[in-house]
Amino acid sequence: MKSTGNHKPQIELIPGCLNGESIIKFQFEYNKQLIEIIKTIPGRRWSREGKYWYLPERYFSLSKIISELSHLAKIDYPSLESKEEVHVHQPKKDIRQASDEVPPQYLEKLLRKRYSPNTIKTYMSYMRSFVAAFHGSDLKSVTTQQINDYILNLIRSKNISSSQQNQRINSIKFYYEQVLGRKKQYYHLSRPRKEKKLPKVLMVEEVELILKQCKNLKHKCILMTLYSGGLRRSELINLKVSDIDSRRMLIKITDSKGGKDRYTLLSEKLLRLLRDYYKFYKPKVWLFEGRNGGQYSATSIEKIFHKALTKAKINKHATPHTLRHSFATHLLEQGINLRYIQEILGHSSTKTTEIYTHVCSRQLTKIQNPLDNLNPD
Repeated sequence: MKSTGNHKPQIELIPGCLNGESIIKFQFEYNKQLIEIIKTIPGRRWSREGKYWYLPERYFSLSKIISELSHLAKIDYPSLESKEEVHVHQPKKDIRQASDEVPPQYLEKLLRKRYSPNTIKTYMSYMRSFVAAFHGSDLKSVTTQQINDYILNLIRSKNISSSQQNQRINSIKFYYEQVLGRKKQYYHLSRPRKEKKLPKVLMVEEVELILKQCKNLKHKCILMTLYSGGLRRSELINLKVSDIDSRRMLIKITDSKGGKDRYTLLSEKLLRLLRDYYKFYKPKVWLFEGRNGGQYSATSIEKIFHKALTKAKINKHATPHTLRHSFATHLLEQGINLRYIQEILGHSSTKTTEIYTHVCSRQLTKIQNPLDNLNPD
């Protein structure tokens, strides 16, 4: 993939063979946004040995690739026989696929509105299911009742969660309201009550125990940064070396959830460790680089955390995001004002932050149990 000036980067499609199977390789230089979009393409795979993305030829459709990626990159296919739609050894069951594709304007609108890669992946997946469910129908003529019936059928047949139900509704609403430009009142679907589950948190001693298990300098810095700043994984991955403000002891978070920028706390202990890390690893752009100088992966962070959790012999169900919940709860237990915690976490509303008051042990321990005022003996 070549990029000059303001021109789009270029993806070269190259026929090949892997383990006796005919494939089409996606050859391009590292580009995070392109990778996230490629991940939404059904049938795409990653070759660990070759370090490239590819599609088995039986799933390959050139028009589909162009509709998915042409908004981000120039598609170069010099080695393919035709610029028309290509179906190589495509079984009959995939013939329906061409008419079941998500309208190209859908992805384009998601990108223009700067939705996160994870949201784009989720919306594309759910919209693709929606299109397949109404195969042969004009989506523009699908009624509200038909959509309600579709969602209800998913609840009954697949027992989808209330969270997934809301996401599926939002992906459908996005098409009718954002892509087709219809009024919001056109589309009314009953929403499930949001489940009010408390966040899982770790005790201070448990966080300390987890961090002690990390002997690898980079891994320790990653977990300490997540906890020290109350960061989401995506925020840590996007941190640049220049985002560490050692003079003001702050970490700058750029273009986070909702497109917001903010500052969060930088621990003195973390800063000392980051200086050792910088001297040893010498990162150029991204604070935590993966292979070939690209950004670190969310999957690798997950593996680092669970390895440390297992070594610490902590049986709680926890994820890297638990460190963010724990950070907020521990601040609250220290007596930090909820409004400050809201700013540090980047919440738009205090209502989101208030959930930590329900898991804050400091406030609960101040309450005298009424049984202690009785003399049952």
